[in-house]
Amino acid sequence: MTPQQPLEPFGTRLRRAMDTRGPLCVGIDPHASLLTAWGLGDDIAGLERFTRTVVEALADRVAVLKPQSAFFERFGSRGIAVLEKAVAEARSAGALVLMDAKRGDIGSTMGAYAATYLDQGSPLFSDAVTLSPYLGFGSLRPALDAAVLSGAGVFVLALTSNPEGAEVQRATTLDGRPLARVMLDHMAAENEGADPLGSVGAVVGATLGDPGVRLDINGPLLAPGIGAQGATPADLPRVFGSAVGNVVPSVSRGVLRHGPDTAALRDSAARFADEVRTAVAG
Repeated sequence: MTPQQPLEPFGTRLRRAMDTRGPLCVGIDPHASLLTAWGLGDDIAGLERFTRTVVEALADRVAVLKPQSAFFERFGSRGIAVLEKAVAEARSAGALVLMDAKRGDIGSTMGAYAATYLDQGSPLFSDAVTLSPYLGFGSLRPALDAAVLSGAGVFVLALTSNPEGAEVQRATTLDGRPLARVMLDHMAAENEGADPLGSVGAVVGATLGDPGVRLDINGPLLAPGIGAQGATPADLPRVFGSAVGNVVPSVSRGVLRHGPDTAALRDSAARFADEVRTAVAG
């Protein structure tokens, strides 16, 4: 792929977007049931209409849009083509794009994932991508290095909101630390010295209550679970403590259920962003 000038670091760009557009990430999750609720078919035409509507409604005003890759992949190459177009158009309108792919592998395979999402010459290049570290944090090195070279970011799973995650993430290592704490320590080391914000973020569910570990990693904290999963912006200070100013709450169905009306999508996103600002301000 043709080398390109690296972007300004993702952490810097994200901090600016959160301060100017509001601290909110909206998912683009074209569930079959949601397509039906919008009066669309569970097919390529419905996928295209849904995705285009969300991008046109929100990409010029929210800080982050987060397409869930799986809902596009299920349509094969035509679904990926829709995803490529959505990424390009959302970034062109000023939104940062976080690709929710949760990739995790080793060696050359991890390198290929890094090239897919973090190389500016790729049609799926995104401002950041979600990664799974549970083959060992060091297995992410190809993606971490690629992100630095391009000015992109990564969000690494730490404490997820699904109940099954606890059996791995809260298990203790030989030195007695919870595994999630080990991963967060690695992320903090990657972000050391970054200003105003590091580019290696953590995924921490907003529904967790007490996370049981400190979350100050000098990087962003993607917080799924706001809205349909039961968490509210008012819960954020309790869960994230002193790190709450670096939280990027992620809302999907809570906003998307208001579609396909463009004004309703915008109003819902604006309300969530305002509620988050109020909660973070204390």
